[in-house]
Amino acid sequence: MLKIELQHIHKRYGQEDILSDVNLVLDQPSSTALLGINGSGKSTLLQLIAGFVLPTKGKLVYTLDAKTIEPDQHYQYISYCAPYLEIIEEMNLTEYLSYHFSFKKPHLTIADMISYIGLEHAKHKLIDHYSSGMKQRVKLAQALFADTPIVLLDEPCTNLDSQGVALFQRMITDFCSNKILLVASNDPNEYQVCQHHIQMNQFKR
Repeated sequence: MLKIELQHIHKRYGQEDILSDVNLVLDQPSSTALLGINGSGKSTLLQLIAGFVLPTKGKLVYTLDAKTIEPDQHYQYISYCAPYLEIIEEMNLTEYLSYHFSFKKPHLTIADMISYIGLEHAKHKLIDHYSSGMKQRVKLAQALFADTPIVLLDEPCTNLDSQGVALFQRMITDFCSNKILLVASNDPNEYQVCQHHIQMNQFKR
């Protein structure tokens, strides 16, 4: 099984300490919500775990069955969804998901993914012509349908209507029960799926 250890992680931007002395152990399987006001460091912590940014101080250790995974290999184990991540809007949905899952093993076939997220009627449309809610369903699909042991979600229900929120919650139940799931959120609809809650203010000086 996979384990993530954050050891005395600090992150500073300029003169501002965003995170101070973060010590966490995340075991597979687990589901954890990162809770806190805007600017409390939720997104930064997700990005540190994903390797998008580096800590100012401290160490991030991934182990699989007690064997250390080198930092340049962490990405293979991670799926990530956030409103600020770009998708290729010049492709249609079938093309985009086929391209994305040429790099990661999927849980479902492309046809079954499209059916599951309710976008069969738009599968040949360019993603550029999708509504913001439809685009968010695509972002969730690329993260939650990937057969990776770590799923990192930043405000995953952004732009979703009530049907989209229900879809998100169903996807978590169906595809994330055996993973390390981290959700950064202030919305109970997003984090009610999590067993554990972490208040980000504990990582502020």
